[in-house]
Amino acid sequence: MRLADTPVPARAGGDADAAGTVPGSTGLPFVTAVAALQAGRDAVAEVRDDLAFEDWPAPKRLAPHAFALAITAYRDGEEAGTGKLVLLHDAAGQDGWTGTFRVVAQVHADVEEEMAADPLLGEVGWSWLTEALDLHAPGYEAASGTVTRVITEGYGAKADEPPSTGFELRASWCPADDEIEDELYGAVLAWSDALAAAAGLPAQPPGTRALGHGRRGSRGTGGGSRGRQ
Repeated sequence: MRLADTPVPARAGGDADAAGTVPGSTGLPFVTAVAALQAGRDAVAEVRDDLAFEDWPAPKRLAPHAFALAITAYRDGEEAGTGKLVLLHDAAGQDGWTGTFRVVAQVHADVEEEMAADPLLGEVGWSWLTEALDLHAPGYEAASGTVTRVITEGYGAKADEPPSTGFELRASWCPADDEIEDELYGAVLAWSDALAAAAGLPAQPPGTRALGHGRRGSRGTGGGSRGRQ
């Protein structure tokens, strides 16, 4: 499942339609789900000034309803990583889904050459996401994804540019429908944590409060282990 690449982001903080939702007929479950994502985004933005969010045009052909966010990580004032998160909703469900929602996440960050060459990078990179999901959105199910090492070399007019190495994580999972608000709020926190880890940022910036799992903090962790593949 691919995230749509579009050249111009929607205005940050705009209404849901700007980020790809279907106006007029989305229904309460999807509107509630989008509000939970936005609440998670706002919670992270409140405590982290090294992560910047914006609404992003969502893909239109993966599900009847979709909403998307984009994120950029900064280290010492320089861009260190990017990501996208897409929420899909199909009231009829789809093959491979365990409910009516699916979250698709992508994280990209430049990494040192030694790290890119580490044979454990894939396993470690995947754990950045799953451990964050276990903490923040433990009801996730049917998780799948890939970790890719990217090596960029310049030729011709770009021959003088030094090679760069990158890390890319693509993943998707189904949040628990019966806890959809907590699960999607937590999905944004987990996605942010995974990007921070990939970009070499602290898990929690100094002097800030920790963000716990779920909006109400009413559930225990560990449920995600039953859904990972």
